[in-house]
Amino acid sequence: MSLQALREGQPAQRRRALAKAITLLESSRPEHRAQADALLTAALPFSGGAVRVGLSGVPGVGKSSFVESLGLHLVGQGLKVAVLAVDPSSSVSGGSILGDKTRMEKLAIEPNAFIRPSPSRGTLGGVASHTREVMRLCEAAGFDVVLVETVGVGQSEVAVAGMTDCFALLQLPNAGDDLQALKKGVMELADLIFINKADLDPKAAMRARAQIVSSLRLHNQAHGAQGLPEVLQGSAVSGEGVAEFWAAVHRHKTQQGQAGQFDARRHAQDLEWLQERIEEGLHQAFATHPAVAAQWPQLKDEVHAGRLAASTAARTLLNEFLGVKTHG
Repeated sequence: MSLQALREGQPAQRRRALAKAITLLESSRPEHRAQADALLTAALPFSGGAVRVGLSGVPGVGKSSFVESLGLHLVGQGLKVAVLAVDPSSSVSGGSILGDKTRMEKLAIEPNAFIRPSPSRGTLGGVASHTREVMRLCEAAGFDVVLVETVGVGQSEVAVAGMTDCFALLQLPNAGDDLQALKKGVMELADLIFINKADLDPKAAMRARAQIVSSLRLHNQAHGAQGLPEVLQGSAVSGEGVAEFWAAVHRHKTQQGQAGQFDARRHAQDLEWLQERIEEGLHQAFATHPAVAAQWPQLKDEVHAGRLAASTAARTLLNEFLGVKTHG
């Protein structure tokens, strides 16, 4: 896989090349990881130019419908849009439905759109483990906008806010837990809040909007100089409010740039990316270490039987991994 394949040729060819590159990136085989790292390094000078938008919300809020409606709006403006849709993996089988692409039938056939569903595979935060890298490949492939649709599992807001330029939280017009969510810091992370399905009950949507705005004003210290996030309403089905949402994304990006926060946010995200890869590498190295693998079954049985404290077993395995000699 070469960078040239991502950047040259017909749109269909480039999308196929991008799909293959992401598959290479997501592979756990060491030789594939080395190839993916080389491709990422080559792609970095051509990445960073896209607008990165994260979207999250509770199941049933209409994330996929909104992403499709927004994507069609952007494609209509002549922009190239990549959608990274993360589906939850089963905690039992590890499998994932990956149905977001089928739910975005109209956007999926657009030549200037690319939809990539990925399993979360148990990653904390409701995002795939290589989402940051995939974003950069999409940017190097020439996409102007990268939309990251997350699982919406509580931690997803923190994860996506840490890898995008603008994080949007979708809300239902008749949800009764807005204030509870705010207390947990969920909505305080949002740069934009969009009340979807407002056409089903316009009065309820207006009440929800007023309630959220009022609640955010009570917690404005969380946003500091950036001010309060905009609260919009509309419908993904009818398209109402979608253009206004995109205009709000641009306003947010402009405000970040004027305050000198845009570059700082991007640099902080790169450092978080570095930290994540170190942690993943250490975890893989620990799990595959011969001495650790040799003692793991016995220590696990000892902990399970209640004969050994988990902390003691962990310290024993870490000492083996680090080569620390213990004296008994």
